[in-house]
Amino acid sequence: MDMQQFGKILISLGFFLVVIGAVFYFAKSIPFLGRLPGDIRIEKPNFVFYFPLTTSILISIILSLVLYLISRFR
Repeated sequence: MDMQQFGKILISLGFFLVVIGAVFYFAKSIPFLGRLPGDIRIEKPNFVFYFPLTTSILISIILSLVLYLISRFR
């Protein structure tokens, strides 16, 4: 692996980390994230179970599309 290819990998990794950091930073600003229909939430006294099924599927689809587009235009 030459230095130029290694540099591209580091730049891509850095960009990916910035995007993930921005998502975590602005997650509270996205009102529908985690409260979509299909997300499972069970509340009982002294117990709360939450499984964001629909949110997980939506994030998976978006990440798959982004990674597909990145690989397509590489």
